Amino acid sequence: MAIQILNRKKAKKVDFMQFLSGVPARDYVFQRTPYEEQVKEAAELLKAADAVLIGAGAGLSTAAGMNYGGKRFTDNFGEFIEKYGSAMTDMYSAGFYPFPTEEEKWGYWSKHACLNRIWPDALPLYREVYELVKDTLHFVLTTNVDHQFWKAGFADEDIFATQGDYGEIQCARGCHDKVYDAVDLFLEMDQERKGCKIPSSLVPKCPVCGGNMAMHLRCDQYFVEEEHWHEAAARYADFLKANRNKRVALLELGVGFNTPTIIRFPFEKMVRENEKWPLIRLNLDEAVMPESLGRRAVGINEDIARSIKDISSCIGAAVGDSEDNSENREENGEEVRRR
Repeated sequence: MAIQILNRKKAKKVDFMQFLSGVPARDYVFQRTPYEEQVKEAAELLKAADAVLIGAGAGLSTAAGMNYGGKRFTDNFGEFIEKYGSAMTDMYSAGFYPFPTEEEKWGYWSKHACLNRIWPDALPLYREVYELVKDTLHFVLTTNVDHQFWKAGFADEDIFATQGDYGEIQCARGCHDKVYDAVDLFLEMDQERKGCKIPSSLVPKCPVCGGNMAMHLRCDQYFVEEEHWHEAAARYADFLKANRNKRVALLELGVGFNTPTIIRFPFEKMVRENEKWPLIRLNLDEAVMPESLGRRAVGINEDIARSIKDISSCIGAAVGDSEDNSENREENGEEVRRR
């Protein structure tokens, strides 16, 4: 019986390979519509939607201030840059450094997790995204691992984080399908770290095989898709199925071409297959759209924080005008009745 239940859960999982794009590169274009008009179009599409499916990539966190390079990196990882040299160019690439010991590996990753997952409160941009969709049926599909959607107010049942979480660890060889909360451990590591190393007593070991542990991040074939992951995948599939005949606005935020088969290509395919579904793509540098999607696609090549703020203001102004008109109609009606 347990095996049958597990199989049913896995049967619901979305197969991202079915969304591989067949759009030739030459068909992608930067839309020439003026920015102000694009904002109005995006606002209208969101207002008319029965539901909103958010697809979020690294560009959203970068726009929110979670920059992995530059001064934020050098200010916080100076001792690592000094010790390991030119390989330490930013937080992303530093994660692939072949640290010679587990003590050094966790010295780096505990600091990384604290800085990008544990210490930050909900960032203003994520809060604004939540405010934009909170009164509409919504779901979040994200490749981000910084836990910001939860912090901003989104419910756990409305989020599918496909690539893991900076606050969790797993067996480095994926010997069993379970992940472990490591927030308190990372905080202790950060306190005890000296010379880029943590004490050997804090190095985590797999409770099943006794081997090394790793961050719960999709970076190799050993990534653990545990029970909560499968439940979130099933909820995503259920959301798509339940709303297939409704007007679902796809709001894509900061998704590039690093892993396009998870969000970018699937969103384009969904729009092609659902005449009621529009796509709003916000991306500072890569808001290109398949020209064939026509007016159901708005690609805004601008700072995401600015775009979200302007779209929200546009929707708010429209709602305000609608309420004013309603009040005027009521007052006029009352005046007619008095006469």
